Amino acid sequence: MANINLLPWRAERRQKRQQEFYGVIGLVVLAAGFIVFSVNGYYSDAIDNQNRRNNFITTETKVLDAKIAEISALRETRQQLIERMELIQALQGNRPIIVRVFDEMVRAVPEDLYFSAVTVKGTDVNIKGVSKSNNRVAALMRNFDQSDWFAEPSLIRVQAKGEAVNEFEITMKRVQPKAAEE
Repeated sequence: MANINLLPWRAERRQKRQQEFYGVIGLVVLAAGFIVFSVNGYYSDAIDNQNRRNNFITTETKVLDAKIAEISALRETRQQLIERMELIQALQGNRPIIVRVFDEMVRAVPEDLYFSAVTVKGTDVNIKGVSKSNNRVAALMRNFDQSDWFAEPSLIRVQAKGEAVNEFEITMKRVQPKAAEE
């Protein structure tokens, strides 16, 4: 027997094409969703990875900043120690100078002349004393002028305090002798 189709074949074909169309649209939607999800996951992982790297760099920067601060403190301490060492060396180097200065003072003092006060401030030396005559004060000034350790002696005052007693005051500069510098 012959098979007769009474349904309109065009309607079936249209319905079949519609189902195929909806199937393709569904597949495209699924594929687009999968692509969007995949791309979103990739970029999310990339952002998380970059955030971890940024956090690592931040923590390492803090560690390095602490080390830099420690190095700066050590440099400051080193500089202070160097300054102290230089000061100690300068003091050790100048230690014999005051002995030489007093030795030169003793050698310059003529008889019948006495010091009542000796003041040293830096390179300035101030001497107060008593002498029996003005000639002794003049001899003291000549001796200081000829000394390698003193320069520019100047008489501030001479005052008679009685018969054969004169008070005097002299200022001068303490210098390094040229032989000692070489």
